[in-house]
Amino acid sequence: MFKKVAVGISGGVDSAVAALLLKRLGYHVEGVFMRNWDHNYEAGFCSDEKDFEDASFVCRKLDIPLHKVYFIKEYWNEVFTVLLKEYETGLTPNPDILCNRYIKFDSFFEHCRNNLEIDAIATGHYANTSFGPHLEFYKENEGVRLLQPRDKHKDQTFFLSQVKQYALRKCMFPLANLLKTTVRDIARDEGLIQVANKRDSTGICFIGKRRFQDFIEDYIETKKGLFIDFDTGQPVGEHSGIHKWTVGQKCCLANYKHSYFVFKKDLNTNNIYVVAGTEHSALWNNLCFTTEPHWIHSEPEELQHNSVLHCYFRFQHTKPLVKCRVTKNSEGLTIFLDKRLRALTEGQFGVLYKNDECLGSAKIKNVCHNIVY
Repeated sequence: MFKKVAVGISGGVDSAVAALLLKRLGYHVEGVFMRNWDHNYEAGFCSDEKDFEDASFVCRKLDIPLHKVYFIKEYWNEVFTVLLKEYETGLTPNPDILCNRYIKFDSFFEHCRNNLEIDAIATGHYANTSFGPHLEFYKENEGVRLLQPRDKHKDQTFFLSQVKQYALRKCMFPLANLLKTTVRDIARDEGLIQVANKRDSTGICFIGKRRFQDFIEDYIETKKGLFIDFDTGQPVGEHSGIHKWTVGQKCCLANYKHSYFVFKKDLNTNNIYVVAGTEHSALWNNLCFTTEPHWIHSEPEELQHNSVLHCYFRFQHTKPLVKCRVTKNSEGLTIFLDKRLRALTEGQFGVLYKNDECLGSAKIKNVCHNIVY
């Protein structure tokens, strides 16, 4: 059923090995390199010229064609403008989750289906689905479930938690059952030395080596305000824009016994409330409210019957899963965590898991602060 597969080739080791494994299994593989940022025109910087060179090297080595496609307009409209709007309103967005939802599993999928006449797409994400790494369990009349991979340390289902059914149903994850160390070994054995030891990409690619606070100034007007000690109500410093700061971030204010950390941003006054010490109780919370959730397969049965969903939660990719209880409210979800987490942040996505399945996610709208004096 699935013979011709388009692989998103990023220039990294993961997508290279994904393509290699598919070719070994006899699939007709087409490589596709996505360019999402115009660094010749905009103020940002992206390493995609070097990445394209590495992607070309991989495809030559594997003897597969490489197509270069441009989603600059789509990325600007669907991801970057949303990111700017949310920063301006005091939120902390996650561009990687938005990019997967709107670009890699939407624009990319549609382009490959319409222009390359492929049967399926594949990526180098560390993830799995109920249809199997190579869609070997695909069923036409069933919905697909997003599952965690074998390598829990590299698990990237967090970033896929907003992906829609129609693309996920036709997506292969060849690395589902492999450890990252094994993937690098496979690349070395195949002679893909140029990417085998390449460092994993982190952060927002188009910022490059610039500080985020310097980059964002090119797009959002600088508006100064005060850092105010939450406990005393006294100013302790000055900032040049609430969009440059996020909850839990260290403020680096001089001449104080304890370091200050961001607690809350006040849009009305343009002031940022800070607390002394990273263990301050105001930074640790266990209750949040979200917008309408996106369920990857379907709404869990417990919530369909207005009961309590017992599952696991994370809002940061690298943090451990935490037990939680979830109920529906008029605007989205109420999530009560079994233990307090540091710097629960409005604008981030709360991602929910149960039995190794990523159920979906919802944007955190409000955090109930457990403030103890």
